Amino acid sequence: MAGKFELYTDADGMHRFRLKASNGTVVVVGDAHETKESLLKNIESLRKLAPYAQLQESVGARA
Repeated sequence: MAGKFELYTDADGMHRFRLKASNGTVVVVGDAHETKESLLKNIESLRKLAPYAQLQESVGARA
């Protein structure tokens, strides 16, 4: 089973998403959007860019 985007409306009425792994673990929480259409455009951008995203480790960064 693949991961999934879970759409929801927060307490302030803003549209958000959670990206969940196939085991149900939340791996990403999206920024707030005023409209669902804006949120969906953001998700589509992530879907298109993620296959090409590079891993960059910051020197001295802490977890």
